[in-house]
Amino acid sequence: MRNNWRRAMWSPLRVIGCTVLLIAMTNDVAATIYYSKDEAFEKAFGAGASVEALPVFLTEEQVAAIEFKAKVKLDSQLFTFYEGRRKGQVVGYAAIESHTVRTQAETLLLVLSPQGQLTKTVVLAFHEPPEYQPPERWHAKLQGKKIEELVLNYGVDGVSGATLSVRAALDSARKVMAIFALGFRSGEEK
Repeated sequence: MRNNWRRAMWSPLRVIGCTVLLIAMTNDVAATIYYSKDEAFEKAFGAGASVEALPVFLTEEQVAAIEFKAKVKLDSQLFTFYEGRRKGQVVGYAAIESHTVRTQAETLLLVLSPQGQLTKTVVLAFHEPPEYQPPERWHAKLQGKKIEELVLNYGVDGVSGATLSVRAALDSARKVMAIFALGFRSGEEK
């Protein structure tokens, strides 16, 4: 009789444990990786372009100026741009930017023209539920905007149900553009 009681007692706990495990597994199913690094560079610069990583080491002064201009906090003084070339000519620069949206990560590829204008935003991975992801057409509306225009409700419309994703993407775009202008480009002129 005692063993039956233990089985009856453990049965609900097993069910709860299995339920928690299944929920955890379905959260991972919602995570989507859209492109590998090589596929991302092909989307950024076209097939056959050569890509070179260019590290940027920011000074304390540059960090302060970038944080002020972009209205975001930098996590590091080291940043990497990827230069795309075709037939010896620079076709653009790209940055891979990962950030937390709500509780999970998103990774974006932000592509800039040789002059530093945002030309493309590509979602490489999105680990939040899909309903929190802004549509591709929203990302397309960011193209050509100045850094001052990349602010929710002051140049860029929000997306219902994806407010945190929109804010995170805008923060990343401003950050990359500011680093390019104040860190990368300023370093080239020296």
